[in-house]
This record gives sequence, structure tokens and C-alpha cells, in this order.
Amino acid sequence: MVDRHAPTVVVGVDASPTSVRLPEPEERLTREQRVRRGRAARAEVPRSSHGEFTAGPDRPDPLALLERQGLTRVPELLPIRYGRMASSPFAFFRGAASPMASDLARTPRSGLVVQACGDAHLANFGVFASPERNLVFDINDFDETLPGPWEWDVKRLATSLEVAARSNGFAPRERHSIVLAAVAAYRRAMRGFAEMDTLDVWYAHANADTITSLTDVRLGKTQRKAVERAGRKARTKDNLGALRRFAVIEDGVVRLRADPPLIVPVRDLAAGAADLDALEQQLREVLLTYRGTLEPERRVLLDQFRLVDTARKVVGVGSVGTREWMLLLLGDDGEDDVDPLFLQAKEAGPSVLEEFVGASEFENSGQRVVVGQRLMQAVSDIFLGWVRVDGPDGRTRDFHLRQLRDWKGSAQVETMIPETMQAYGEVCGWTLARAHARSGDRIAVAAYLGSNEAFDVAVRAFASSYADQNERDHQQLVGAIASGRILAETPPS
Repeated sequence: MVDRHAPTVVVGVDASPTSVRLPEPEERLTREQRVRRGRAARAEVPRSSHGEFTAGPDRPDPLALLERQGLTRVPELLPIRYGRMASSPFAFFRGAASPMASDLARTPRSGLVVQACGDAHLANFGVFASPERNLVFDINDFDETLPGPWEWDVKRLATSLEVAARSNGFAPRERHSIVLAAVAAYRRAMRGFAEMDTLDVWYAHANADTITSLTDVRLGKTQRKAVERAGRKARTKDNLGALRRFAVIEDGVVRLRADPPLIVPVRDLAAGAADLDALEQQLREVLLTYRGTLEPERRVLLDQFRLVDTARKVVGVGSVGTREWMLLLLGDDGEDDVDPLFLQAKEAGPSVLEEFVGASEFENSGQRVVVGQRLMQAVSDIFLGWVRVDGPDGRTRDFHLRQLRDWKGSAQVETMIPETMQAYGEVCGWTLARAHARSGDRIAVAAYLGSNEAFDVAVRAFASSYADQNERDHQQLVGAIASGRILAETPPS
């Protein structure tokens, strides 16, 4: 377990796996000292060095890394994961957080630490509802979050833009502009946050009214309407909408609708009546334990609902094969007034970063995810919590819970034109900088970045090189499927 009370600053590529921690409260440096800290890191690890990427003959086999992840996952779901990843280089990139973490660990690092997302590709940003019922834009996936190098998140975001732009058939000049704009947005935002008061940084967020002000791209009428349409669509993704999509009334009882293998109710997973009773009792105990991780006033809210059904659900790309449960709860507002609450319980294992930056300070991986999410997001789900479960197979597993759909929406990357992707990348860059500024030394990072484009240009070169590697890795997966080494299938989304 990492001791985050031991102050340390590590610069360069040889940082040990136990050296990465967030800044300590005891380390009260002056602004000038923090600026010198950032410039000293820049002197030792030049910004231009971040453009380097060479696979090398000793690079771990990316498919072996993916297969290693699969050892702890549901075996019958792994072919779905590989089938989804094989569908395109961008889909492969989404699922390949582990191989990229291994590659990033071999690149230069500044030694300036933040709460990192660990998987900051552009499809892991989106809109959702704040507790005040405003539509906000933020990072929305924290499965891999851990204190780590800020530049790893920037490189993953930049590379995801390059990979997505290639998949959309954009010209090299367009791709370069998109990546440069996103990294520049991160750099300018971090320098802006370095000038702000701490509380102002903590309260900063992007909502539906201000999101277009964060980009230098002038969106046309069609693009502006698309943004408004996406916001309206997100607002329909609430608990009632989830009820209409995922549930059915049978003999007057609300039940989750089966859609195997993507949605399998717990009653269909059980071997018999006795097994079903045991599973349902276990799930109620899980809900009770999870309840204890909520704030007292939110426990009161949760207590107004009762669990009525549960199903295993397949979501995403990289997460496929982990155990994810959809929990349907109903309030007590009368027989004719259905009052649903959908929760998602998502299995949490060690972050893909832990092998390279050290283990989390939290023994429970679900708690690691929740704390990281609360550190990075401007606002978080009121039902965010965690739990540890003793499974029927005798293995202990950690989960984090949140609402399944609460005005959640994501961009349709495949339909973006260059101008839209550039604007979206800039908003993602600003958002990532805001998330990092909340936990890391924003003044030191801003000093490291500086005012010119040296870092932007370097990361653009990295993104291009790594996108080439991603294409080779994707083809390796396609070949492994064709040869029969890896089984894959692609069910309906």
C-alpha cells in the first residue's frame, strides 16, 4: 500500500512503482517555489522529449496483456470484448488501456503528479446531470483512476483524437490541427487555472450554456443545432426512460427485460429456485453494505426504494467481461405511479496504472474509483458508492455503484466532421486540465508547459506515432481472431 504521507518528487523515466503520489498538505510551497519546481522539471525532462515513442524489441505483447486481463473476467463474455475491439482501430484503442499504460511507462515523465484518469480517451467524456439538475460536461469513466503522471492522460486523449480522426478519413493536416488544438486547450486552461484561487478552480465546470465558449472553433448553425439536440437527448436518458427501455411488466410485476448476452436477469443466471433465493439475498446484502458508504442524507433517500430485480449487463468496450449489474429499485408511490431508480454496480479491479506507479492507497478498488471520481469531477452522482462482495465462486470482488442513466450522453465520434471534432477535443482538453488542477500542483504544471507550443507539438508527434502502433496492434488482434488464437463475436450493440 502506498504511503501518501511521504513527500517525493521524481523526475525522468526511471521513477519507481512506489513513487507516484499526490502533493502532500504539509508541502506548503510558495507560488515562486512551485513555478521553479515546474521549470526545474522542464529542464530535466524537456517538453520536446514527450514526442518520443519507440516500441522496441522488448515491448510486451499487447494481446498477451489483454488476455491477462481476461483471466479475472467472465469467460463467456470475452469473445464480445474482442469482437468489439476488432471492429476498428478506434474501438481497439478504447479497449487497450492496459497496453498503452505499459507503453507510457517507458516514456519520459515530468514527476508532477495529479489524480489521473488512466483512460482519458475522447469517448470517456460526456454530459450528465448535476445534483442541481443542470447538464454538465465532464470525464465520465474512472475505472483506471490513480495518482499518476498528468502527461499520460494528455497523451491518451491526444492519441484518441488522432485515431478517431483517421477512422473518420480526415486528411493529415486536419488531424494535426485537431490534436494540436486539444493539447493547446489543455495547456492554456492549466495556465489559466494556475492564476485562479483554489476554490474557483474547485467550482469550475462546463455546462450546456458555456461549453461552446471553451473552443476557438466557430461552429456553424448545423453544428450548434447538433449540440442542442444532443443536450435534449441526454435529458431523456433518465430513470423513467431506462424503465421503458430495460423493463417490462409481467403479471403486474415490474421485471428487467432479458436481452442475452448483453442483459441477463439474475433469475436466468440461477441454477434453480434455491440458488435464485441465495443470489437475491446476497444482492440485498450488497445493497445494504453499499448503503453504508453513502452520506447519511443519501441513505435516507435510498431507503425510500426497494430492490425488485437485477441483471448482468454488458457495456462499453474495454469493460466487457467485468461483472456489471443493473439494479432496478422502485419507490412506494402507489400502484399506478411507477417510481424507478436504476443503479449500476460495476466491478473494480486494480488500475492498469498500478503496475507502473504503485498500488492504490485504498484496499477496496471500488473506493479507489469513487474517491478518484470525486477528485476529478466538478460534480458527481449522488448515489456514488462502493462495496466488497464475497461471490458464489468464493472469490472476493470490489464494485462501485452509481446511477445507470441520469441525463448521460456522449458524442457520436463516428459522425463528426473535422471542425466538430476539433471543438470537441478542445472542450475535452479544458475539462482534463480542470480535473488535474483540482488535485495536482497546477502552478508547477503550468510552469512546465510554458506559453509556447513546444509541448503541444511534441504530443502531436507522439499521437501520430502511437496511432501507427495502435493500427499494428489492431491488425494483430484481427489476425489472432482469424487464426483461431482468440475467439470473437459481435452481438448487436
